[in-house]
Amino acid sequence: MASRGSRHTAGAFDIRTIIALLFGVYGVVLTIVGVVQPHAEIDKSVGVNINLWAGIGMIVFAVVFVAWARLRPIVVPDEAGTSKE
Repeated sequence: MASRGSRHTAGAFDIRTIIALLFGVYGVVLTIVGVVQPHAEIDKSVGVNINLWAGIGMIVFAVVFVAWARLRPIVVPDEAGTSKE
């Protein structure tokens, strides 16, 4: 009788977590640049602080991806090559 292998989640190796980490890091960098950049640079983009808004958007995107990965984790079997019986 074949027993089912135990299952666990992908955790930190989930691609959504890696994408969230990258977007989070870039978002924090852009947000900091947006806060400290001179007003002359903002005037070049028609008065919109695009670095600040893009950074905030990236941070929100990263939070959504982390929430998605935590609420709907990918389940991986412990044993490779198990058959469904």
